[in-house]
Amino acid sequence: MASDPTVQADAADSAIDSVSVLSEDSRRRMFTFIRRAGRAVTRDEAAASVGISRKLAAFHLDKLVDAGLLRARYETPGGIRKVGRRPKVYEPTDAQITVSIPERRHELLADLLLDAVLTEGADESAAQAAVRTAEQRGRQLGETAREETRPGRLGPERGLTACERLLDEYGYEPVRETPTRLRLRNCPFHPLAARAPELVCGMNQAFLSGYLDGLKVNGVKAVLAPEPGECCVRLGTSDTDRDDQTAQDR
Repeated sequence: MASDPTVQADAADSAIDSVSVLSEDSRRRMFTFIRRAGRAVTRDEAAASVGISRKLAAFHLDKLVDAGLLRARYETPGGIRKVGRRPKVYEPTDAQITVSIPERRHELLADLLLDAVLTEGADESAAQAAVRTAEQRGRQLGETAREETRPGRLGPERGLTACERLLDEYGYEPVRETPTRLRLRNCPFHPLAARAPELVCGMNQAFLSGYLDGLKVNGVKAVLAPEPGECCVRLGTSDTDRDDQTAQDR
C-alpha cells in the first residue's frame, strides 16, 4: 500500500534534522561511542570519551535524545541499587538515518528482486520474473490508490494528476511538460540503473505500467524515453508519442 506522502515528508525532515544534530564533532563522537558500547552509558562516561565537561556532555546528549537518536533513563550501571539518586544513562534507539537528495529507492528495487527470486517460474528467466513482479507490485499500488480515492473515470489529464502522488512519494520528481505528458526528472533506482539498464529500466516501465492499469488511467502509457540524468520512463498519451516521433523524423 502506498504510504501517506505527509508521513514520507516528515520522515525526510526527521532524517535531515538527525544529520544536522550529528554535524557537531563532539556530539557525533559521543553518539558513536554510545552505539559501540553495547550497554547504557552515563554522562560521565560519554564526557570522558571525547574529553569535555559533564555539563557540556549533558547538553549534547539531550540534543541527541531530542533528535530521536538516543533514549535516556535513570538506572544504576550494572543493575546494583545504591543509596542516592540513580544516574542518567543513555543508549541508542533503533532509528536509522537515510538521506539521499535526490531520493533513491533501492529498498524497493531489492524487494522486487527478492520477490522475483522467490516466485520465479520454471518457464521464465530471472529477468522475466523481475519484470513480472514489478508489474504486479505497481498494479497492486494502483488498485489500492483507486480504492482509497475513488476517482471515477480517469482520462489522460486527470489520470496523470492522480499519478503524481505516487511519483512524488517514490522520488521520481514528476514534471508536467504538457497536460498529457509527465517527464520524470529523477531515477529512484540510480546508480543501479546505470549498471543494468535493460533490467532496471524494464522493471521501472513495468512498475509504472502496472500502476496505470491498477489505477485505471485511460489513454496513458509508460514508455521508455531515456534522457541523461533522468528517469528512463515517461508517462504520456499515444498522440504525444506520435508527435515526438514526427518531430524526430523532420
